[in-house]
Amino acid sequence: MSLSKSNLLQTWRSKNLTIVLIAYILIAVIATAQDIFGGLKTYIPGGPAYLRYNNFRIFKLSFYHLLQGKDIYQLFPAEHWDLYKYSPAFALCFGILSWMPDSIGLLLWNLINSLCLFFGIRLLPDLSNEKKSWILLFSLLEMLLSIQNTQSNGLMAGLIVLAFALAERSKYAWSTLCIVFSFYIKIYGILALVFYLFYPGKLRLAAWTVFWMVFFAALPLLVISTHQLGFLYHSWLSLLLNDRSASMGTSLMGIMDTWFHLASWKNTVTVAGVILFVLPLVHYRQYMDYTYRILYLASVLIWMVIFNHKAESPTFVIVTAGIGIWYFSQRRNTINLILLILSFFLISMSVSDLVPAPIRNNIVRPYGIKAVMGIVVWFKIIYEQLTLRYRPPTAKSTSATT
Repeated sequence: MSLSKSNLLQTWRSKNLTIVLIAYILIAVIATAQDIFGGLKTYIPGGPAYLRYNNFRIFKLSFYHLLQGKDIYQLFPAEHWDLYKYSPAFALCFGILSWMPDSIGLLLWNLINSLCLFFGIRLLPDLSNEKKSWILLFSLLEMLLSIQNTQSNGLMAGLIVLAFALAERSKYAWSTLCIVFSFYIKIYGILALVFYLFYPGKLRLAAWTVFWMVFFAALPLLVISTHQLGFLYHSWLSLLLNDRSASMGTSLMGIMDTWFHLASWKNTVTVAGVILFVLPLVHYRQYMDYTYRILYLASVLIWMVIFNHKAESPTFVIVTAGIGIWYFSQRRNTINLILLILSFFLISMSVSDLVPAPIRNNIVRPYGIKAVMGIVVWFKIIYEQLTLRYRPPTAKSTSATT
């Protein structure tokens, strides 16, 4: 028995990232099979039935609606449930997958989501392979939940992590590409531009950012007219504004509403969240410290969800990635370990079948319990950034900022 455990431990230490890579590929394959063979699903009682991979169908058909000159931000109830809410550029980019049979396109879409985060974490500097593996394992169940719903959250988390890792390597063209593309998927991705305060060559960073912003803004002109593109941007903006006014999500705003009946505080909460997010930037001398910088990566990832009016359960792979990065990038202590364990149970396990259905349906979901630990850990990160004394910068930790 002891020999077997020793062999398993040795295998894990030597092959941990390979093992995790296989796990991330497997969940993509499993989720795809579940959706392809899972039949139909209704989204309202007595409503029409749609394919289980409804979100993938929204993305796929948005490409064809774009080519046909339609308003891609309108409902198409004969084809899928719900609205398309991303940019015209993303609809065009999704054409790479749209022409394929659903089974192949869906598998590739799920692999893009799972592997983007895997390689983003893999590229993080100054972390051992074992720590990177634990970060990925901590996010595994949430990744599965996201790709079971064929959503883009794994891609979003992966793009933000990749942007940070590439900026650490001074790969500014690719780093800015990741952030700008994340913005054209979900607008909160633009928050990650805060990373560029930490690096030299700010004019170069700004130039690349502007280039990619213009590139993706104009990209749909390959298939539609200038007039139609302007119409689509107006329609997209109207959708986003109306969407925000009508939603709370599994977020801090949702908790303010369901726990304290303070729905009118939505804008105040968002503004306060922005102020707290940027407050640690006053410690500009810490910009050369890698721990400080990677805590901002964790802060961005968590902020994007807990202050998102549309946050829902499958988006929390972004939060768990942030929590994992926060915990495993620092020296371990008892308080952080307790928060990590609580995060695993309240985020990843609270909506699982291990929790009785009455508790899930009457407490966990209505009261946004899944958001609680993301909020707690985010405030802990802000506290750490404002109060902790970091180790003096070394030649290695200052290489990205000199």
